[in-house]
Amino acid sequence: MPGLVELPIASTTASSSPEFISALESLLRTIRNVDSDTLAAVSRALQTSDASIPEILTALSSLLSAAEAEAIVCVLERTTESPSHGGLGITTSTTPSPSQYEDVLFLVSAHLEALSYATPLFQSTIPQAKSKTHPMTLTQKIFAQHSFSQIPESGLSTGSVVRVGLDWVLASELSWAGMARVHADLGNPGIWRNDRFWLAGDHVVHPDVRSEPKVTAMVEKAEKAKKQFRMTEYQGMNYTIMHTEFVRERAEPGMLCVGSDSHTCSGGAVGCLSIGLGVADVMMALALGQTWFKIPEVIKIEFIGKPRRAISGKDVILHILRELKRNTVASERIVEFTGDGCQYLSVDARFAICNMCTEFGAVTGIFVPDGVTKKYVDDRRRKANKLNSIYFKPDKGASYAGEYIIDLAKVEHTIAVYPEPDHVVPVSEKEGMEIDGVFIGACTTTEEELVLAALVLKVGLQKQLPRRKGKRHYVPGSLPIVDKLEKLGLLEVYEAAGFTRGPPGCSYCVGLSAEKAEKGETWLSSQNRNFANRMGAGAFGNLSSAVVCAASSFSLTVSDPEPFIAEMDLEWYDKTYLRRSSSPSPSRSLAYVEPDLSAASFRPAQLAAQSKSATFPNPIGTIKSTIITLGDLIDTDALAPGPTLATCVTDEEFGEHCLEHTHPDFRNTIKSYPDSSAVVVAGNGFGVGSSRENAVSALKGCGVKCVISKSFAFIFGRNLPSLGLLGFNMTDNSFYEAAQDGRSIEVDVQARKVKIDVGGQMIEWPFELSEMEYQLTVNKGVTESFKRYGRAIWEDLMPGNKIKGKEAVSIEVKMLESAENANFGNGVTHKMDW
Repeated sequence: MPGLVELPIASTTASSSPEFISALESLLRTIRNVDSDTLAAVSRALQTSDASIPEILTALSSLLSAAEAEAIVCVLERTTESPSHGGLGITTSTTPSPSQYEDVLFLVSAHLEALSYATPLFQSTIPQAKSKTHPMTLTQKIFAQHSFSQIPESGLSTGSVVRVGLDWVLASELSWAGMARVHADLGNPGIWRNDRFWLAGDHVVHPDVRSEPKVTAMVEKAEKAKKQFRMTEYQGMNYTIMHTEFVRERAEPGMLCVGSDSHTCSGGAVGCLSIGLGVADVMMALALGQTWFKIPEVIKIEFIGKPRRAISGKDVILHILRELKRNTVASERIVEFTGDGCQYLSVDARFAICNMCTEFGAVTGIFVPDGVTKKYVDDRRRKANKLNSIYFKPDKGASYAGEYIIDLAKVEHTIAVYPEPDHVVPVSEKEGMEIDGVFIGACTTTEEELVLAALVLKVGLQKQLPRRKGKRHYVPGSLPIVDKLEKLGLLEVYEAAGFTRGPPGCSYCVGLSAEKAEKGETWLSSQNRNFANRMGAGAFGNLSSAVVCAASSFSLTVSDPEPFIAEMDLEWYDKTYLRRSSSPSPSRSLAYVEPDLSAASFRPAQLAAQSKSATFPNPIGTIKSTIITLGDLIDTDALAPGPTLATCVTDEEFGEHCLEHTHPDFRNTIKSYPDSSAVVVAGNGFGVGSSRENAVSALKGCGVKCVISKSFAFIFGRNLPSLGLLGFNMTDNSFYEAAQDGRSIEVDVQARKVKIDVGGQMIEWPFELSEMEYQLTVNKGVTESFKRYGRAIWEDLMPGNKIKGKEAVSIEVKMLESAENANFGNGVTHKMDW
């Protein structure tokens, strides 16, 4: 998005119908260059002094050409929808205020602006794969569909590095605060599309702390982004948890999305490949509409059997964690879910399963889209949010790194015991354990679970169970869910059961704002993560489903929900909530297609760019330092404790708190070394947990020069080069036997060798570092790389395209002449001297 059209003041304000009509004409002229004859016709048709805003917009949509008319229809939908569904709530009987006129004019300007950048990039498909194309996974097909890199006719394979275009970029108000700093550091390059940026206020913002300076600053940054980029999709603070309404109403099958939060993987519920990345990485994606990926390995989980009633997606993912454990078979891999058992899993259940794939250790999780998916997407309110679906399925014979079977009939109610999400035991093993509080909420707790939990509470209320003194709190994931619960009469059930309700947000799950557990308290929660200090400093969180939480809320002891489920009104659940009849529902026709592997060569020119003139950076020399060791599963919550996210900015500030709760001597040990620096040598799953890239900042800030581990969590491993900190994996056990605290180590990056001084003898081991990771690291991360290479960053840093030495070379970049008038195949070649 090279820059928005500057709007005259007269087109953004109004205080009456005639002024509103005049402003609409001004927007059409300024943004879309609508001809004078059409504007004159609009003026004549809309001449009225008492027409309502909906009436004016309805009339206007009938006078314009198809594209502009569709934009006005979208504005009309948003204008008339209730605020609880993200609208303005303006009806034909509303007497508009100047601020309401301004809000509608903003929406008009945003949707008209979006028409300039709405060229469909990834809709070219073919009905059948070509004979030379090898079997591909669902993951490989979506990456191939979005690739700007040339794909061989044989198809996309594991390990390939590709430059890909995106469908959506997601952020929260907390991550946007960091992204905004990166955006400014990049020189304010704008964003690639104003209609595909989803920004939700959920992590820290809460009415009780809204006036606090740091929270106010975050809100102001988010509101500024709305205006600065003229965003079409922005509902403000505490409308929804970041992932909830994005998946419910916007993500579509076949899409590729990235977000600055580890639970971005929730989008896999609808067959959307949705991946969490770090702040700088996501900001670059937002600016360019593209990023890079090294195609990861994929595992397949096949569901068989039929689950018992009131078994939710949360129960299923906890069962998977119990059976397969985190950071094992899924580590640094994508999980594809398929099988006949999927027919029994609603999209809400799939949401919870995909949401917690990050706790499983996966890059992301994705369900093969099916009839359940299609019905869910087809039933959405807005036409615009169901027009871009592409239905792929994995091929028979596709290669997987592992294949596993999960029998849904064997899933039972369980608890993940503090502080490990995979320390999962049957409820019976912890039955009777006393708790101080119950929390039902966070993004993993879907509408479906909230309804089931309410029915459990209803049983307890009917039985007049005594309610022990303690804390009970619930947080629906969005205002539309609140609206649904109210219409179903379930809000009053929660209230009668002694639950307080918070606004849509992360709440206790992240423990950063007004709602958090107190030191020493033990909680049972339906959130997704139970790491140490997650719910609050010194608190203990245990995970379960909302149904188990509800059953346990009366006595405030862990309780088996089965006696409650036996008396639940499941007929009401089926016929009123699910609206499921006894007769079979009509099948939804679903046509699977194949990616068009040739389309990558013909992407519109808006996503190609010329390089900036620059000198190549000096290569990374040999790093000589001292070893400090850490164990397995060091999580990002420990590396950058939650409170630092709202108080720290610089690497040094984050470094002052690195591992302060879990390894309090870590920072002082580094300072005690002669060079006040260290090379960290760690075990498996280093950097598990949230996407916070501040974990890398904290390591840099306290003197860490390099991180070596047996394996990294995907997002953390990607954040290392994105922030310019060297990191790589070593699997040789002899290396770890030699890598002891305080020993000298040398890392020769050019030779890809590492040496350790063992009793005066330097012992050597080789290591691997991809070219993309090296290029980002040597350029000190994505921000500095962008300053050096400009919008051609990913073209120039792709393996084979990098600039070697400081010599001038020519790079040929094939570009199409126009994004709006793309004549596929009629490219022009531009030569750029380096």
